[in-house]
Formats: sequence, structure tokens, C-alpha cells
Amino acid sequence: MPSILIVEDEAKMRRLLELSLGEEGYLTHSAEDAETGIKILRRETIDLVITDLRLPGMGGLEFLHAIKKATARLPVVVMTAYGTVESAVEAMKQGASDYVLKPFALAEMLMVVRKELAANQLVEENRTLREALGQRYQYENIVARSERMQAVLAMVERVAPTNTTVLLGGESGVGKDLIARAIHEHSQRSSGPFIKINATAIPENLLESELFGYEKGAFSGAATSKPGKFELADKGTMFLDEIGDVPPATQVKLLRVLQEREFERLGGTKTLKVDVRLVAATNRDLRAALEDGTFREDLYYRLNVVAIDVPALRDHKEDIPALVDFFLKRLAKDAKQPVRAVTPAAVKMLVDFSWPGNVRELQNIIERAITLSAHATLDVADFHLDSGSSSRAIAHPSPLLPEGKTLEEWEHGIIREALRRANGNKSQAARALGLSRNALRYRLTTMGAVNPMEGET
Repeated sequence: MPSILIVEDEAKMRRLLELSLGEEGYLTHSAEDAETGIKILRRETIDLVITDLRLPGMGGLEFLHAIKKATARLPVVVMTAYGTVESAVEAMKQGASDYVLKPFALAEMLMVVRKELAANQLVEENRTLREALGQRYQYENIVARSERMQAVLAMVERVAPTNTTVLLGGESGVGKDLIARAIHEHSQRSSGPFIKINATAIPENLLESELFGYEKGAFSGAATSKPGKFELADKGTMFLDEIGDVPPATQVKLLRVLQEREFERLGGTKTLKVDVRLVAATNRDLRAALEDGTFREDLYYRLNVVAIDVPALRDHKEDIPALVDFFLKRLAKDAKQPVRAVTPAAVKMLVDFSWPGNVRELQNIIERAITLSAHATLDVADFHLDSGSSSRAIAHPSPLLPEGKTLEEWEHGIIREALRRANGNKSQAARALGLSRNALRYRLTTMGAVNPMEGET
């Protein structure tokens, strides 16, 4: 029987939680202040703590810090008034598992409690089992023999059975989509839908309707109603790639879905409820985005419950021979080509390469070699790698800037060239430059552009 500690100075609220949790079969302990709560933690076995952030004497954040110092794995759910969301965000920074805004429905609190207890139990069971068996992690379509990738799959193993939100980080091409799918397929939602959406692949003015749907007549051309991705992902998993490029207005609605699991379609008034697990991914530094104001702090801490960083291929090169073999077998079969092997010299060349495009680039290089080769074995000459390696650039350094140009002039020229190549499509130009749309908008403004993102597609 799970044991829950309730720390709440308001007697009626404390009693209400005791009765409600008791009816659900939980064993409860209660305290009216943090000092008493600490005494209970020392003498009792507690599985979860529910605490108010405003307490007499020791404050809620100080209490949270004391709990995490004593036992980092103990889940803590904090309660705070609706007008003090900032305090809840700070609590998440300090290690709180989740927060509930007052006033709340008891059903909401029970849902959070069940989720946190289940997550904690499964994590502990998985950790104990793996340590006992000493097994390595293996997932379909994921090559992971290196310690770096084994660490990633260990995190997948622990988090997959829970409903916890996951934030995947890493460069483009490292395979974040494969990790997201592995989380879904090994979760309790595996029989439900797995819905993917890339925030940079959809124009900013259409992203909200894609995520949340729209009603008939919501805008010009909306001849019928259409469900959004969140509705389609109900009882399943939503994979939102490049979440760092979601515009601020859409971030607000996204935060609401994560907090309250509800939203309205564009142009609609009916509130829709959904049960969706979110796995988000980004190749941007979201902390830098927090500092420049392009990403909401409260949304960041809602997303960053469990963070998994997928390493660049250059950081786990010991996986390259196995990746070569994996792609060779799959791609040669699909292309119906007679290629069956790669020479040791070619494998060494591939291992020594820096792979700026990561696993995706390796796959493309192998596919090209298979397509163009007429031999059963691929050799060094069959692989065409980018000759502009970083080591060569260091050996023969060139001037950082063209002669007679300032940094500002050079940057403006690069932006104009990106726009020219994109035929004026600013979203496409931003992606080519590795910038967010907001960052490109700012640079165009400094260049004196009027309505810098007008007509953006």
C-alpha cells in the first residue's frame, strides 16, 4: 500500500486530501508544517509527498530542497495558488515531479498521484531488473553498442512505461525520431496512435490549426471542420519535433494541454479533453531561448521532466561498423542490389570521418554507394565524402572574413544569398541558416527590412 505524506497548513484542505486518498487505498500521513513533515519522513517509509508551497516557518521550496537532499528519487507534488505559477516553475527547477494549481478538482490530484507513483515504481523495477540480469539494451532499428548509446536506451527503458513528458535533445540527424518511437512502442500506449509533427515543416500561421484543429469557417478556406494532431493522438503519443521553433502564441496553448489536458479548436468554443503523452525534440539550446525570450520558461519546465540527449555520431564512432552493416543489409535488399560487404579499408575511412550530418548522412552515403556500385563489395572509391574536413581547414587556415568586409556586411550578404536560394521563402531561408524564424526576423529588422517576415511561408 503506497504511503503518502500530505503537508498543508489549511486544516480543511489537509483533511479533504486525507479522506480522498484514503478512499483510493493509500496510507496517508499529514503535517501542518514542513518541520513536522521532515520528522515524519525520518521515521516513516514514504512513497510520495504532496506539499503546499506556502507554509508557516520553513517554506515549501526549502522543504523541497531538504527532501531532495535526503532522497532524490522521492516524487514530490507541489500545490500552489493559480496566481503564483512562477513559484511552481521554480519548484520544478528544484526537483518537484509535478504541480497542481489551486483550486483543483480531487480527480485531478488523484490522476497526478497515480501517475507519479506508477512512474516511480516502474523506474525502480526496471533499474533493479537490469542490474540483476546485467543485460544490454536492444531496440529494433536502433544500433547501440557504444556506452553512450546504451546510456540513452537505458533512459528509454526507464521512462517508456510511464506517462512522463520527455524532451529529446541532439543535433539534426542523430535519430531523435527513432528514440521517440521506441518510447511509444515500449509504453502502455503502444496500441494507440503515434503522431509525428515537425514545427519547422509547417508555416507559422498554420501550426496552431495543425496541432489543435479548426472549425468550419474559422478562417478563409475552412470549408469543413478538421481535427488537429492532438485529437488524432488521443490515447497515444505525440512526437513534436523542433519544439524550439514553436511560436509564442502556440506555446501558450501547448502549455495548457500539458497542464490541463484540454483545448479548443481554432474558431471553436467547445473544450476538448485529450489523453496524450508528449515527446518533444529540439536541436536548439532551449536555455538560450529562455534568455532571449523566445521560449516560455513555464513550458520549458513542463517539457523538461525527463531530458534525454542523443549524442552526435562523432561521439560514438564505435557504432559506425555496426551501422554500416545495418544499413548495407537493409538498403541493398530494398534496392535489389547484389552488394553484400564493405572492405575493412572503407569501414576505417567511414569511422575516421567527422559526420557533420550524423547517422542520417551516413545512411545517405551508404545508399548512394549501393545505388552506383556494380560490385558485391564496396571499397573506398565507392564512398564520396565531403572533402572539406575540419582538420584540413585547420592545416590551411584562410581569413575569417573576405578582405575589406566587416562581420555585419558579411552576415547581411549571407542572409540575402539564403533568401535568393529560397526564392524569398523566409521560413526556408531560416532553416538553411540554422536560425529560428524569430532570429531571422530580428536580423532582417536590423538590416532595415520593412515588415521583415511579411508573406512568410
